[in-house]
Amino acid sequence: MILTPITPGMLRGALDTERTERGLLPHRLPARARRQIPDGRLAMAEAQPSGVRLAFRTEATVIELETLPTKRAYHGMPAPADGVYDLLVDGSLTAQTTVSGGKLLQIDMSTGAAELHDGEPGTARFTTLPPGMKNIEIWLPHTEITELIALRSDAPVHPAHDSGRRVWLHHGSSISHGSNATRPTGTWPALAAHRAGVELVSLGFGGSALLDPFTARTIRDTPADVISAKIGINLVNADVMRLRAFTPAVHGFLDTIREGHPTTPLLVVSPTWCPVQEDTPGPLAPDFTGGTLTFTATGDPADVATGRLTLRVIRDELARIVTARSADDPNLHYLDGRDLYGESDYAELPLPDEIHPCPEGHRRIGENFARISFGTDGPFAR
Repeated sequence: MILTPITPGMLRGALDTERTERGLLPHRLPARARRQIPDGRLAMAEAQPSGVRLAFRTEATVIELETLPTKRAYHGMPAPADGVYDLLVDGSLTAQTTVSGGKLLQIDMSTGAAELHDGEPGTARFTTLPPGMKNIEIWLPHTEITELIALRSDAPVHPAHDSGRRVWLHHGSSISHGSNATRPTGTWPALAAHRAGVELVSLGFGGSALLDPFTARTIRDTPADVISAKIGINLVNADVMRLRAFTPAVHGFLDTIREGHPTTPLLVVSPTWCPVQEDTPGPLAPDFTGGTLTFTATGDPADVATGRLTLRVIRDELARIVTARSADDPNLHYLDGRDLYGESDYAELPLPDEIHPCPEGHRRIGENFARISFGTDGPFAR
């Protein structure tokens, strides 16, 4: 087996890397932004490599990737399944595996307290790959922080060619991050990117699409051919602001992006259908009734009159903001999230925890986004 050093240039979908004691840790926010993160939730989410993959060319039929994963477990809940590594050959899913062990982060959802337990590395091993020179992508588990330690193969590894495909940068919440998706290429942004034939940079951060200025600056400074920002549900979930603050915050977020991408097609996406938050403000609370985790909104719908946010309020305001701005910005567009996953979709493919789509729901959202946004008449059409 040939040992190939893992370098930042082998990674796609990561905006930064960090050298650890054991290897290379991909990040989806640059160091300057990470220094401004105010909570552990976003710090964990941005280090989880949703959309991040190793890319190279090789004739190898056996490939081993040694990693040190950090897995999450919630007090009172069954341990989650090990994260999946998807291996693609020339763009087609060819093999999958997992890595057992690793570190374990135990989280108490009622208090937010977390305790980290150390663990040992493991190896994702892929065998009987097709012979001949081929393009390889190894998509990392989207919900496990993954330190990359060693890459071994039975033939030399060569740098990947530039695909020549457009780069789509997407920002969103845990739905964009991939909650409830069972594999990294099964998140809706990954499915949409595959269908549209574009290179994905995913800035989907579980619980943390909160109009943070450092996220806007990251989007501003990242090369991209098309950009989308799915805004709203985390603002309601966390009950972080009222309508008075929301409107200028959206304008500021878009203004910052436009500083670096003045004419790039920019799509503002409102929340998908979510009954518990349609007309009830947050904050959101976990509910363990029946032994399964679901979520419920705890706010008072009467408070909407005083400026508290719901998904319906946010959709109306985002549509108004984009309509007003697009008079001077013809490359700014709006997409109602219910066109991706609406009331009829919920009836067919319910949200298992009342917030996040099931794997089939991710596929529905990804297919609809690719069709609407990248289709012939879409804002991202060539």
